Amino acid sequence: MMKQLWSLMAVMLISITAVMGSCAGKQAASGENDSIQASDSIDSIASGDEAYVALIEKYLVDSIGSQYSPGEMCIPVSNVIDVDDSDSTDVKVWGSFWVFNYNLSGDTLKTVSGGSHPGLFHLNVASNACKITSFDKVGDGSNYLPTAKKIFGDKLEAFQKIESSDKQHDTLRTQAVSAYVKKHNIAATMYQDYGWPPVKLTE
Repeated sequence: MMKQLWSLMAVMLISITAVMGSCAGKQAASGENDSIQASDSIDSIASGDEAYVALIEKYLVDSIGSQYSPGEMCIPVSNVIDVDDSDSTDVKVWGSFWVFNYNLSGDTLKTVSGGSHPGLFHLNVASNACKITSFDKVGDGSNYLPTAKKIFGDKLEAFQKIESSDKQHDTLRTQAVSAYVKKHNIAATMYQDYGWPPVKLTE
């Protein structure tokens, strides 16, 4: 099993999961290739990176995590590469996004399912509301590099650097899971992927 790609500062994730917990509903998805349309929104949130990531992670849980084998909890991780919010009707958020489902076994979160979904989210944040309008997703297999080049453009090198850093992935994943566990008062001290030793969570 390949090591996963992770990112997000723990302190940011705490505020993000608080927002996610107060929102309900799922995004409607459509499209067969690299674009996923979504109509859900989070209202009354000032624009800014935390609000953007909050909505993206809600999308990851509701529209993507729900398509994997279910677990007792779903923990998203977002590695944001760049944000362009010069146009409030089309805020662009590039990054490598992951979502994983876990079951709690004793004091260990056991990974059930999940995966990587790098790409570009388009958001409309006009009128103090944050709404996903589409998601341009990097393709699989032979489509991976061509779509990555198209989506990331001059940010491709930064994206590839992130993809290749196992140490960073593991460190930031641990921070993200630890923040989620603390925020939701989950009695877990470790997480574990199938076939790998458990990883101790941070205090």
